[in-house]
Amino acid sequence: MTSSVGPGADLPPEWRRWTWEHPVGPRWLLLGDVDLEGSWTDDVPLALCAEIEGLFVDLPPRPRERFTLVGCTPVGALADLLDRLPAEALGTEHAWLGGLFVTASPPPYWWGEYLGDVVVLAQRPNATVPGAVDIDLSGFVRVHDRTEAVLGPGQVTEFVLQGPDGEPYGTCRNVTGVFRDQAAPMVTQVRLLGCRPESPLLTKLNALGQSTKTGLRRRRISADVYAVAADGSASQVIGAMLSGTVDAGEPSRIGAGLLDVTVRSDMGEPMPAGILGILAHWHNGRPAERNLWAGYGRELRHHWAGVALAHQTDAPDRPAGVTYDLDGRFVTDIEGFYCAIGEAINGPGGYFGWNLDALVDCLSGRFGAQTPFRLVWHASAVAREHLVTGYDRHRLSPTTTMEYVLDMLTEHQVDIDLR
Repeated sequence: MTSSVGPGADLPPEWRRWTWEHPVGPRWLLLGDVDLEGSWTDDVPLALCAEIEGLFVDLPPRPRERFTLVGCTPVGALADLLDRLPAEALGTEHAWLGGLFVTASPPPYWWGEYLGDVVVLAQRPNATVPGAVDIDLSGFVRVHDRTEAVLGPGQVTEFVLQGPDGEPYGTCRNVTGVFRDQAAPMVTQVRLLGCRPESPLLTKLNALGQSTKTGLRRRRISADVYAVAADGSASQVIGAMLSGTVDAGEPSRIGAGLLDVTVRSDMGEPMPAGILGILAHWHNGRPAERNLWAGYGRELRHHWAGVALAHQTDAPDRPAGVTYDLDGRFVTDIEGFYCAIGEAINGPGGYFGWNLDALVDCLSGRFGAQTPFRLVWHASAVAREHLVTGYDRHRLSPTTTMEYVLDMLTEHQVDIDLR
């Protein structure tokens, strides 16, 4: 592996220009955590690669899960739903409950779990607790990804049920279907194709065939993934990480001196394959055209903003008082708003937040604009139609409304002109 010679060699790895002698430049850079001389060092170059298989894969939709509140005494909205609906309405959209927070009383050192998009399926008398019922639900546990472990608290004799705003929904003796061990990886292996390993990865390859605990530990890999552009610059793919055990290495057909390395993955869900198309828009430099994100769905719009964040520069903010134009024609969801305001402030491919907390950070400066500033929101009727009060089944939470966004911007000294 080589990087640009001269002063660039002293720069952090992600700031260098990465090249090699093969006709087609590398596409990926792996920077990992390595034990160097008895101490762990991060961002150590592990390899350049031409391709990576298994890191970006489209999965089928996450299936709904089933839970049971055992020995439940419902109150509030939960009791009202059970009282007013006939048995045949349970399991239909009429029995939709929304969000349900499960905690404990008295609370141990446990934050509880949130169940989203909950529908009541059935109820029946509990076999051991007079007057209590067992309630079957379907929905989703809110986790980072579907393989994540959900650990229950110890020594809990009663669970407390609450609505999204903390309103009481009752209690129950037990909850089934929520707590579980870490699931197997959704993709069992990742292949680094056309890989030129650096010495830390070579050390792991040299440990192949060692089945002892020490040998397996030597073969462990944990690395962040960076996309390498045509000019050799590298930018982190936020959320893309390789973690597992090196299982094989063999000569690659992609080029002489390169290897194909197989890693037995222990990661959860892979990232969606559509990210590869998003990254292609940055391969030859920053996008020159606005609204390239508009054809993507909500998840990939979120990742578009993440790629824009990874390519954010340290250019100074424009002064206060500047007017920015937001093209609102495609703001059909909150993710579209973040993409649109990023381009309004910082041009095509620009970033100005990808969630509410990040938006507040950007409004505080250092992301292209100083407040107060004026924002002309063109075609605002599109957002007015779509960013409305309701439940966001994509994010398992109440929706972020246009009114909320407008109030936040106004609070941070943004003068908004809706058109």
